[in-house]
Formats: sequence, C-alpha cells, structure tokens
Amino acid sequence: MYGPFFYFDWLYFVLAIPPLILGLWAQARVKGAYSQFSKVRTANGINGAQAARRILDLAGLQHVQIERVGGTLSDHYDPRAKVLRLSGDVYGGATVASVGVAAHEAGHALQDKVSYGPMRLRSAIVPAVNFGSWLGPIIFMLGLFMSGTFGSSIAVFGILLFGLTAIFSLVTLPVEFDASKRAKQELATAGILSPQEIQGVDKVLDAAALTYVAAAVQSIVTVLYYVAILGRRR
Repeated sequence: MYGPFFYFDWLYFVLAIPPLILGLWAQARVKGAYSQFSKVRTANGINGAQAARRILDLAGLQHVQIERVGGTLSDHYDPRAKVLRLSGDVYGGATVASVGVAAHEAGHALQDKVSYGPMRLRSAIVPAVNFGSWLGPIIFMLGLFMSGTFGSSIAVFGILLFGLTAIFSLVTLPVEFDASKRAKQELATAGILSPQEIQGVDKVLDAAALTYVAAAVQSIVTVLYYVAILGRRR
C-alpha cells in the first residue's frame, strides 16, 4: 500500500526532514533567546504583568483582565473571555524576556479591539481545524483502501479536511507577526522599555516567530505528501 504507515517511503523522509530541522532550529533559537534575556532585568523594575497592564490601559482596555496560569510559556490571550493569561515567569518576571512576551500577548488584545481580520478568521476556523486535523488523515487512509473514483474522492475529501490545518498555520503568521509589531511599538511609545531593551525583545519575539513559520511549513509539506500518495495511486 501507500505511505509511511505501510512501508519505508523515501519521499516521506525527503519531505519531512527539512521542516523537522527548521522546527528544531526554531525551538533552539527560542530557548536560547528567552534564556538569555530572562537574565536581563528591566532597568525600571517593571514586570510582565505590569507592562501588559500599562499597554492595555493606554489602549482603553481596562476591562481586559490579566491572570497568572501554570506552565512555561503557556501565555495566551482569550478573545472570548477578554482575559490575558500569563505564565508565572512572565507574569512576575521583571526581565526583558518576560516583558516582551507579555507585551506580545497584549498585542493580541489590541488586535481584538480593532477586529483585526486575520485574527477573526483564525478564531472562526478553530473548530473546523480541530475537527479536520484528526479526522482528515483517517478519511484519507480509508479512501486509499477503497477502489475506483469513489475511493479517490474520499481521499481528496480527507486531504481537504486536513488542509485546514495548513490554512490555519498560514493565517497564524500575520496574526503573530502583527502582535509582535504592536508590542514593540507600545513598549517604545509608552516608554516602558529603553531602545536597548527593545532590541532584546526583538530577538525574543523574532525567534518565537520562527516556530510559527516552521509549523506552517510542516503543515503544507504534510498536505503535499498526501497529494503525492494519491497521485501514485492514480
């Protein structure tokens, strides 16, 4: 049969290795940058939660709450609850890395305020993506086991379902890049960090952005691999 599930497939490894290397490199850069600037304390002593609060208040978002959550780098903004959740190290950390991450998440709240298009699209497709990410490969494999045009049609439907993950990854890129841009602008205009400290924030957020690029490449490559398998069958 077809694919890495049934026999050793060189095509799978040829397609999978570059995104894997990119992902590992991106993760290494994130860990390195975050570790480096987690040791650099902010000159004014401001921590992540305080920086985020100032950014939100200046934007008229006093109703957005900030909560401490468990985990490491589990920081995120919940647009439905209007809550910015920061991990312990980011919430209380008075470091360049902590303030940078907190400001980035506050940037998502600023996007929500102006109904930033890509963010709204990403939120809208989340249920379909969650559904397609696990069901798509199953339907695709079932289609491969079936014969004729009907089986091919089922396989194509599975590819389309799983393809939603690639769309989600691509839509995520402008959302994350824009949030980082907003964060750095707010940190500068509000005088929260010095220009030298913002250079450190640049390195942390730019490294984090690579992980989203790696995820998008991985999703696209997987879809292309499924298409190649179906092409072999035909």
